[in-house]
Amino acid sequence: MASKKILFIEDENEIIGLMRTRLEASGYQMFSACDGEEGLRKVKVQRPNLILLDIIMPKIDGLAVCRQLKGDLRTRNIPIIIVSACGDKDLFENCQQAGADEVVIKPFEAEELLDKISKLLDK
Repeated sequence: MASKKILFIEDENEIIGLMRTRLEASGYQMFSACDGEEGLRKVKVQRPNLILLDIIMPKIDGLAVCRQLKGDLRTRNIPIIIVSACGDKDLFENCQQAGADEVVIKPFEAEELLDKISKLLDK
């Protein structure tokens, strides 16, 4: 069986590198985009099975990217996990309104994130 593809839309290279190591060690194929515009383009080309999405990014923020993807018939069924350091008290509500399937707060335990990824991909 082919490994599941995960797109990580994140503007911090260090976090991308750490996640790539963990995800690939867990059998996933990961590719990344460093801003919302690039992320939207890569979703159409790469057809990921799941998207990890930061909120605070250049060009288009993560919530706007999430709304666009969930509003498009071709991409709305791709699970999206918001991964954010944004400690805003309205974070969970804003993410839910944008259509996110899960929210993980940075810094996070890799096992917590891997568990949420596994549950969403097994649905």
